[in-house]
Amino acid sequence: MADGVETAEVCEQFCTEPSRTNGLRDSLEDRDVNGMVQMFKALSDPNRVKIAYFLQHQELCVCDIADLLDVSVATASHHLRQLKALHIAKSRKEGKNVYYSLSDHHIQTLVAMTLEHQKER
Repeated sequence: MADGVETAEVCEQFCTEPSRTNGLRDSLEDRDVNGMVQMFKALSDPNRVKIAYFLQHQELCVCDIADLLDVSVATASHHLRQLKALHIAKSRKEGKNVYYSLSDHHIQTLVAMTLEHQKER
């Protein structure tokens, strides 16, 4: 530890093992990485994480989300639009109300597993 800052553990000698690394480099396309980054960015906001958590349990209208977050309908709608644009949430209109839910079970799993991981810490 230098100056109170813990140093990371690193290899003492630089070496690579092509049998471990050759296939990995080609297994992940930049397009997919960028999509994942955008999804994590969308979920990096506390209100959007809360929305994803709420929607994993049931479909809610924009007004419900605004009430749960204690924000304006406009603010809730802004967050929901961002989640919808990245295919994290989907919407449907019923009469004068718009209802949101998570787009699929992958997002539900991501939210549930992340929360479970956090609670284990």
